[in-house]
Amino acid sequence: MPEAMTGPVLRHTSLPIDMLLAGEVQRLLFPKDLPSCEWCRVGVKNRMATVLGGDFFDFIPLEDGCQMILIGDATGHGLHASIVMSLVYGYLHRAVKGVCNPLATVADLNRFLRSFARRSARYDHFFSATLFFGVINPSNLVMRYVSAGHPTGMLRRGTTLARLTPTGHPLGYFDQPDLEEKSFQLLHGDRLLLYTDGLIDGLSPAGEVFGTRRLEQLVMGMDGDHMEFLEDLFSAVHEHLDVQPLLDDCTTIVLDLKSRATASQY
Repeated sequence: MPEAMTGPVLRHTSLPIDMLLAGEVQRLLFPKDLPSCEWCRVGVKNRMATVLGGDFFDFIPLEDGCQMILIGDATGHGLHASIVMSLVYGYLHRAVKGVCNPLATVADLNRFLRSFARRSARYDHFFSATLFFGVINPSNLVMRYVSAGHPTGMLRRGTTLARLTPTGHPLGYFDQPDLEEKSFQLLHGDRLLLYTDGLIDGLSPAGEVFGTRRLEQLVMGMDGDHMEFLEDLFSAVHEHLDVQPLLDDCTTIVLDLKSRATASQY
């Protein structure tokens, strides 16, 4: 299990044992190890607002040598979000065998969610999620991605910061969502940040949202390695919340492209 993951949930002894066990099972879905790549370093940190949540992420090496990265957020919080998260997670693991086409995979996932949403007009909105689904080709460092209603990722390159382009609606709401695939060139020394909205939506005791602008300032102002960056970032979020509880699940992935000199040593 990545060291930045949350610890066991059985310490919450005031909760029913079945909820505690469900939380443990959900965490077993998350990757136990981070990718070991010649060309990058990857870190992830996850904090759930409750024992069960809707955030999910994974890193899957593909048969063609590419690396898949996904991060998403099922609608809502708690138990019902964890059920939909598990559906999405299982579907994607089955769908990405072999060579992966991001746009086709995400469109198929949308049809999968819609098939459940049609069963109930009352609960149809729960069968929905935001998703960032990217595939990196290590031979040329090109990332192809679909960002379906998900917070746009950030790319730090030297002294500049760019936002990735959104590419479509959240999944599960429309039979024919407006989805497209984008691509961009990663360079040695880049830092890519992907996150769920719980990172920026936290409120201070005065009601001030953590916000995107504060996150951008931290991304540009923190120069530690990928794991130091995550620790400092979540410390900043904790300081902002002060005594306020975390109201939404919070997940962040940071991908540091190794410098050309470092990568050539492997």
